[in-house]
Amino acid sequence: QVQLVESGGGLVHPGDSLRLSCVGSGFNFIMYRMAWFRQAPGKEREFVAAINRLGSVTDYADSVKGRFTISRDNNQHMLYLQMNRLQPEDTAVYFCAGADARGASGSPGTYGDWGQGTQVTVFS
Repeated sequence: QVQLVESGGGLVHPGDSLRLSCVGSGFNFIMYRMAWFRQAPGKEREFVAAINRLGSVTDYADSVKGRFTISRDNNQHMLYLQMNRLQPEDTAVYFCAGADARGASGSPGTYGDWGQGTQVTVFS
């Protein structure tokens, strides 16, 4: 059974940093492309960042480029999102997602497995 569990969310001030983690179990982690999405209250789930199976190719939403970094440790079955210079508009529930098939990195519909999410709140 595929399981993805996020952690690392919290309450921070603008300009602060957070590192989100996602541990995968029940599947061959290296065979999955992985991504982070987020969903703010009243808004649709939106793409944040994606990484290919080997960790050699990444993709970012324009809104987070230069501030967020996605990475993975296949030996530890871990996915990470380093978030720097956080802003109030980054407030959302952050989800990690995985897919064992090819697809558009930024489209949530191409990911078949999701975690439960972790809340990130940035407030002044």
